Amino acid sequence: MSDLLLIHGTCHGAWCFDRLLPELAARGIPATAIDLSGRDGSPTSLDDYARAILAAARPGTILVGHSAGGYAITAAAEVEPGRFKGLIYLCAYLPEAGQSLADMRRAGPSQPLLPAIRMAEDKQSFTIDPARAPAAFYQDCPPDRAAWATAQLCPQPVLPQQTPLWPKAAETLPRHYIVCETDQTIPPDYQRQMAARLPEGCRHALPSGHSPFLSMPDRLADLLAELRQTILA
Repeated sequence: MSDLLLIHGTCHGAWCFDRLLPELAARGIPATAIDLSGRDGSPTSLDDYARAILAAARPGTILVGHSAGGYAITAAAEVEPGRFKGLIYLCAYLPEAGQSLADMRRAGPSQPLLPAIRMAEDKQSFTIDPARAPAAFYQDCPPDRAAWATAQLCPQPVLPQQTPLWPKAAETLPRHYIVCETDQTIPPDYQRQMAARLPEGCRHALPSGHSPFLSMPDRLADLLAELRQTILA
Protein backbone atom coordinates (compact mmCIF):
# COMPACT_ATOMS: atom_id res chain seq x y z
CA MET A 1 0.00 0.00 0.00
CA SER A 2 1.39 3.38 -1.01
CA ASP A 3 1.76 6.20 1.47
CA LEU A 4 1.17 9.87 0.78
CA LEU A 5 4.01 12.11 1.95
CA LEU A 6 2.84 15.70 2.39
CA ILE A 7 5.34 18.51 1.80
CA HIS A 8 4.63 22.04 2.95
CA GLY A 9 5.30 25.33 1.22
CA THR A 10 6.79 28.71 2.08
CA CYS A 11 7.02 29.60 5.78
CA HIS A 12 4.91 26.58 6.73
CA GLY A 13 5.63 23.21 8.35
CA ALA A 14 4.12 19.78 8.82
CA TRP A 15 1.63 21.38 11.23
CA CYS A 16 -0.39 22.79 8.32
CA PHE A 17 -1.65 19.29 7.46
CA ASP A 18 -3.00 18.59 10.96
CA ARG A 19 -6.61 18.68 9.76
CA LEU A 20 -5.96 16.76 6.57
CA LEU A 21 -4.16 13.75 8.07
CA PRO A 22 -7.18 12.51 10.09
CA GLU A 23 -9.38 12.87 6.99
CA LEU A 24 -6.98 10.72 5.00
CA ALA A 25 -6.77 8.18 7.81
CA ALA A 26 -10.57 7.97 7.89
CA ARG A 27 -10.42 6.99 4.22
CA GLY A 28 -7.88 4.29 4.93
CA ILE A 29 -4.98 6.18 3.36
CA PRO A 30 -1.62 6.11 5.17
CA ALA A 31 -0.13 9.60 5.10
CA THR A 32 2.59 11.52 6.88
CA ALA A 33 3.94 15.08 6.79
CA ILE A 34 7.45 16.32 7.50
CA ASP A 35 9.17 19.61 8.27
CA LEU A 36 11.69 20.74 5.70
CA SER A 37 14.98 22.13 6.99
CA GLY A 38 15.73 25.79 7.62
CA ARG A 39 12.48 26.62 9.37
CA ASP A 40 14.52 28.46 12.02
CA GLY A 41 16.06 30.64 9.33
CA SER A 42 19.31 28.65 9.25
CA PRO A 43 21.02 27.97 5.91
CA THR A 44 19.64 25.11 3.84
CA SER A 45 19.33 24.11 0.20
CA LEU A 46 17.00 22.48 -2.28
CA ASP A 47 19.28 19.44 -2.11
CA ASP A 48 18.69 19.33 1.66
CA TYR A 49 14.95 19.33 0.99
CA ALA A 50 15.35 16.42 -1.43
CA ARG A 51 17.41 14.45 1.10
CA ALA A 52 14.81 15.00 3.83
CA ILE A 53 12.05 13.73 1.56
CA LEU A 54 14.06 10.69 0.50
CA ALA A 55 14.79 9.88 4.14
CA ALA A 56 11.08 9.95 4.96
CA ALA A 57 9.74 8.19 1.87
CA ARG A 58 9.33 4.44 1.67
CA PRO A 59 9.30 2.73 -1.75
CA GLY A 60 6.08 3.43 -3.61
CA THR A 61 5.36 6.76 -1.92
CA ILE A 62 3.21 9.37 -3.64
CA LEU A 63 4.49 12.90 -2.96
CA VAL A 64 2.08 15.79 -2.45
CA GLY A 65 3.75 19.20 -2.68
CA HIS A 66 1.91 22.36 -1.65
CA SER A 67 2.92 25.71 -3.16
CA ALA A 68 6.73 25.97 -2.96
CA GLY A 69 6.69 22.28 -2.04
CA GLY A 70 6.32 21.60 -5.76
CA TYR A 71 10.02 22.29 -6.14
CA ALA A 72 10.95 20.11 -3.19
CA ILE A 73 9.04 17.05 -4.43
CA THR A 74 10.44 17.49 -7.93
CA ALA A 75 13.99 17.72 -6.58
CA ALA A 76 13.50 14.49 -4.63
CA ALA A 77 12.07 12.68 -7.65
CA GLU A 78 15.04 13.79 -9.74
CA VAL A 79 17.44 12.10 -7.32
CA GLU A 80 15.60 8.79 -7.03
CA PRO A 81 12.52 8.54 -9.26
CA GLY A 82 12.16 4.81 -8.65
CA ARG A 83 11.26 5.51 -5.01
CA PHE A 84 7.99 7.20 -5.97
CA LYS A 85 4.71 6.18 -7.60
CA GLY A 86 3.71 9.72 -8.54
CA LEU A 87 3.70 13.43 -7.78
CA ILE A 88 0.72 15.65 -6.89
CA TYR A 89 1.12 19.43 -7.12
CA LEU A 90 -1.34 21.23 -4.84
CA CYS A 91 -1.60 24.86 -6.02
CA ALA A 92 2.14 24.44 -6.39
CA TYR A 93 4.93 25.61 -8.63
CA LEU A 94 5.46 23.02 -11.36
CA PRO A 95 9.14 23.53 -12.22
CA GLU A 96 10.19 24.56 -15.72
CA ALA A 97 13.62 23.60 -17.02
CA GLY A 98 16.32 26.02 -15.91
CA GLN A 99 13.95 28.09 -13.77
CA SER A 100 14.09 28.63 -10.03
CA LEU A 101 10.95 29.09 -7.95
CA ALA A 102 11.83 32.77 -7.66
CA ASP A 103 12.09 32.98 -11.46
CA MET A 104 8.68 31.37 -11.83
CA ARG A 105 7.11 33.63 -9.21
CA ARG A 106 8.37 36.69 -11.08
CA ALA A 107 7.07 35.28 -14.37
CA GLY A 108 3.52 35.06 -13.05
CA PRO A 109 0.84 37.52 -14.12
CA SER A 110 0.90 39.07 -10.65
CA GLN A 111 2.65 38.57 -7.31
CA PRO A 112 -0.03 38.91 -4.65
CA LEU A 113 2.24 37.63 -1.87
CA LEU A 114 4.96 40.21 -2.49
CA PRO A 115 3.54 42.96 -0.20
CA ALA A 116 3.49 40.49 2.69
CA ILE A 117 7.15 39.43 2.39
CA ARG A 118 9.57 40.85 4.96
CA MET A 119 13.19 40.16 3.95
CA ALA A 120 15.78 39.60 6.68
CA GLU A 121 18.64 42.08 6.92
CA ASP A 122 21.13 39.53 5.61
CA LYS A 123 18.83 38.69 2.65
CA GLN A 124 19.16 34.97 3.43
CA SER A 125 15.57 34.43 4.61
CA PHE A 126 12.21 36.16 4.80
CA THR A 127 9.06 36.06 6.88
CA ILE A 128 5.41 36.90 6.19
CA ASP A 129 3.79 39.96 7.74
CA PRO A 130 1.30 38.47 10.26
CA ALA A 131 -1.20 41.21 9.48
CA ARG A 132 -1.27 40.17 5.81
CA ALA A 133 -1.00 36.39 6.20
CA PRO A 134 -4.71 35.63 6.73
CA ALA A 135 -5.73 37.38 3.52
CA ALA A 136 -2.89 35.83 1.55
CA PHE A 137 -2.89 32.25 2.80
CA TYR A 138 -6.14 31.63 4.69
CA GLN A 139 -8.83 33.90 3.26
CA ASP A 140 -11.47 31.15 3.16
CA CYS A 141 -10.67 29.74 6.61
CA PRO A 142 -12.59 30.57 9.80
CA PRO A 143 -10.91 33.53 11.54
CA ASP A 144 -9.80 31.50 14.53
CA ARG A 145 -8.19 28.88 12.27
CA ALA A 146 -6.48 31.57 10.21
CA ALA A 147 -5.15 33.19 13.39
CA TRP A 148 -3.85 29.82 14.65
CA ALA A 149 -2.09 29.13 11.35
CA THR A 150 -0.61 32.62 11.15
CA ALA A 151 0.94 32.13 14.59
CA GLN A 152 2.75 29.00 13.32
CA LEU A 153 4.48 30.66 10.36
CA CYS A 154 8.27 30.61 10.36
CA PRO A 155 11.18 32.09 8.39
CA GLN A 156 11.74 30.87 4.85
CA PRO A 157 15.32 30.39 3.59
CA VAL A 158 15.92 32.10 0.26
CA LEU A 159 18.45 29.74 -1.33
CA PRO A 160 16.07 26.82 -2.06
CA GLN A 161 13.79 29.23 -3.91
CA GLN A 162 16.67 30.64 -5.96
CA THR A 163 17.90 27.23 -7.15
CA PRO A 164 16.90 26.21 -10.70
CA LEU A 165 15.86 22.71 -11.68
CA TRP A 166 16.07 20.83 -14.97
CA PRO A 167 13.37 18.18 -14.44
CA LYS A 168 13.80 15.03 -16.46
CA ALA A 169 13.40 11.97 -14.25
CA ALA A 170 10.46 13.52 -12.38
CA GLU A 171 8.63 13.98 -15.65
CA THR A 172 8.63 10.21 -16.25
CA LEU A 173 6.35 9.74 -13.21
CA PRO A 174 2.56 10.16 -13.13
CA ARG A 175 1.94 13.80 -12.23
CA HIS A 176 -1.29 15.56 -11.27
CA TYR A 177 -2.04 19.21 -10.58
CA ILE A 178 -4.78 20.61 -8.29
CA VAL A 179 -5.73 24.21 -9.06
CA CYS A 180 -7.15 26.18 -6.13
CA GLU A 181 -9.64 28.45 -7.82
CA THR A 182 -9.79 31.36 -5.32
CA ASP A 183 -6.10 31.35 -4.39
CA GLN A 184 -4.73 34.74 -3.28
CA THR A 185 -1.08 33.61 -3.25
CA ILE A 186 -0.47 31.95 -6.61
CA PRO A 187 -2.92 33.37 -9.17
CA PRO A 188 -5.33 30.64 -10.34
CA ASP A 189 -4.77 31.57 -13.98
CA TYR A 190 -1.06 30.97 -13.48
CA GLN A 191 -1.80 27.64 -11.84
CA ARG A 192 -3.89 26.68 -14.88
CA GLN A 193 -1.02 27.74 -17.13
CA MET A 194 1.36 25.45 -15.24
CA ALA A 195 -1.16 22.61 -15.12
CA ALA A 196 -1.67 22.87 -18.89
CA ARG A 197 1.75 21.23 -19.31
CA LEU A 198 0.16 18.01 -18.03
CA PRO A 199 -2.43 15.89 -19.84
CA GLU A 200 -6.02 17.09 -19.43
CA GLY A 201 -6.94 14.10 -17.27
CA CYS A 202 -4.21 15.08 -14.82
CA ARG A 203 -5.63 18.55 -14.13
CA HIS A 204 -8.05 19.00 -11.23
CA ALA A 205 -9.53 21.85 -9.21
CA LEU A 206 -10.94 22.77 -5.82
CA PRO A 207 -13.06 25.88 -5.08
CA SER A 208 -10.63 26.93 -2.38
CA GLY A 209 -8.02 29.47 -1.43
CA HIS A 210 -4.35 28.68 -0.97
CA SER A 211 -4.82 26.34 2.01
CA PRO A 212 -7.50 23.72 1.31
CA PHE A 213 -5.95 21.45 3.96
CA LEU A 214 -7.32 23.98 6.46
CA SER A 215 -10.40 25.33 4.70
CA MET A 216 -11.82 22.10 3.23
CA PRO A 217 -9.74 19.14 4.41
CA ASP A 218 -12.58 16.71 3.73
CA ARG A 219 -12.91 17.68 0.08
CA LEU A 220 -9.14 17.71 -0.38
CA ALA A 221 -8.91 14.25 1.17
CA ASP A 222 -11.60 12.97 -1.22
CA LEU A 223 -9.66 14.30 -4.20
CA LEU A 224 -6.33 12.96 -2.98
CA ALA A 225 -7.94 9.56 -2.45
CA GLU A 226 -9.20 9.64 -6.02
CA LEU A 227 -5.82 10.66 -7.42
CA ARG A 228 -4.03 8.03 -5.37
CA GLN A 229 -6.30 5.37 -6.80
CA THR A 230 -5.66 6.67 -10.32
CA ILE A 231 -1.89 6.64 -9.84
CA LEU A 232 -1.90 3.12 -8.41
CA ALA A 233 -4.27 1.69 -11.03
